[in-house]
Amino acid sequence: MIDLLIRQINLPDGTRNVDIAIDKGRIVEIGPDIPASAQQEFRHPGCLASPPFVDSHFHMDATLSLGLPRLNQSGTLLEGIGLWNELKPQLTVEAIKRRALELCQWSIARGTLAIRSHVDICDSRLLAVEALLEVREEMKPYLDLQLVAFPQDGYFRCPDAEQNLRRALDKGVDIVGGIPHFERTMDEGARSIRALCELAAERGLPVDMHCDESDDPLSRHIETLTFETQRLGLQGRVTGSHLTSMHSMDNYYVSKLLPLMREADIQVVANPLINITLQGRHDQYPKRRGMTRVKELMQAGINVAFGHDCVMDPWYSLGSHDMLEVAQMGLHVGQLTGIEEMRQCFAAVTDHGARVLGLRDYGLETGNSANLVILQAPNPIEALRLRPQRLLVVSRGKVIARTAPAVPELNLGGTTVAVDFSREL
Repeated sequence: MIDLLIRQINLPDGTRNVDIAIDKGRIVEIGPDIPASAQQEFRHPGCLASPPFVDSHFHMDATLSLGLPRLNQSGTLLEGIGLWNELKPQLTVEAIKRRALELCQWSIARGTLAIRSHVDICDSRLLAVEALLEVREEMKPYLDLQLVAFPQDGYFRCPDAEQNLRRALDKGVDIVGGIPHFERTMDEGARSIRALCELAAERGLPVDMHCDESDDPLSRHIETLTFETQRLGLQGRVTGSHLTSMHSMDNYYVSKLLPLMREADIQVVANPLINITLQGRHDQYPKRRGMTRVKELMQAGINVAFGHDCVMDPWYSLGSHDMLEVAQMGLHVGQLTGIEEMRQCFAAVTDHGARVLGLRDYGLETGNSANLVILQAPNPIEALRLRPQRLLVVSRGKVIARTAPAVPELNLGGTTVAVDFSREL
């Protein structure tokens, strides 16, 4: 008698009609018609079993704060930062924690079981750090939450940032963050990258920087981040998030930059919903799309993941923490409509994100931790198209969320017809 058996599902690699057997929190067998009995058994014929979704870039300290103290009227990044600074004096540990825990419930219901959240350390009270450390511990049985020490107001621009960032790391924050393009000058931005990477190397920590979140083609801090990664031997431990200036850079410069990034094993996180919303605000027409060069980065062999970034906060008034919505937006903005490109978009919110976060035991393989989601769709491309129900969410071998299948019924001339939107290629 095992703990859990899920029958007649499909796998992302195209394998169809197999069972997944789970016991003591681990996947013990994957195959057709497993001869076992279980304490819990579910049948979902033709539905897709996927590793859980991964959000590689988020701001949990600000989430669900929309309208506090007011709305972002211009819709710009800078007004959003200004609004967050207006709200900071009113923050409490309890309020941050309450909103973050609610967001985690949304995440679990959507099948997202791993999140990397940046946490602002420029408030010397470190309320957000305290709150999210508590959230990380409380949610530990259900999801993996990584925290990035993020100097929102600039590592050099904010007088207390250096001291506060070190204090945050001492308290248990996992990753060194930065925002070089928000420093006062390009030179100060480059110096902040050097200082922060040296700190990460000193402490043996990963780096994840907001980098070049700008329409300015001369914002080229990713080049400096790549250089410091090589100089300090941080290959594979450094992530450049956003990189939106790359959409405005000239092609010759990018042709030089991409091989350097690949050589340094830089990871990239694009945030399609937010990049397409915040960037290009100063353009008339034609308007730039704003998202970094996802297709070219992937073609260069660079690991690219997608993040949600914001949900109902000073920068983005929408969102429900659905990573399939993020992947679908990335697909459209990046014109990633080839069959393999669409599969890569699904991977950008699953396997690629797991690599950015350095997750162990991730994936649907025998012996791995039993973390997965059952989707009401037959394959990853259909999942992107339909953004379907998450029928089951399994964490550490336990079913922690269930949603009934969506089956619309039409009444046409007295005849009831069930509508199935799924169409396989």
